[in-house]
Amino acid sequence: MKFPEKYLDLLKDETKAYLFLATTMPDGSPQVTPIWFNTEGEYILINTNEGRVKDRNMKARPRVAMVIQDPSTPYRYLQVRGEVAEYTREGADEHINQLSFKYDNRPFNHRKGQRRIIYKIRPLHFDQHN
Repeated sequence: MKFPEKYLDLLKDETKAYLFLATTMPDGSPQVTPIWFNTEGEYILINTNEGRVKDRNMKARPRVAMVIQDPSTPYRYLQVRGEVAEYTREGADEHINQLSFKYDNRPFNHRKGQRRIIYKIRPLHFDQHN
């Protein structure tokens, strides 16, 4: 599914928009996290440390919801429902460094013992708000 044309600016690195990721806990309750992201073709890529709540939730329940908010106009946002298409540790350290340069203009501060993982999320539905 293609991203709506009028929201493509939110996907650009220079916009530095945050993505708010909603996953589902084992008891069915929602869990939401603001997160760095980028895209690859029609997919949304996020990066986390293995073992975090969102990591465990997405492995067990791959359906997610997201909001990408325009940092300059808070009432303009793109709501996305999707599913995890795949995840991998391959290239995850390089990916988090890329995201760190996008958002913080510096290399990522890797903590000892972290095992980074990339999630590739396939959008299934968009709701547009502005």
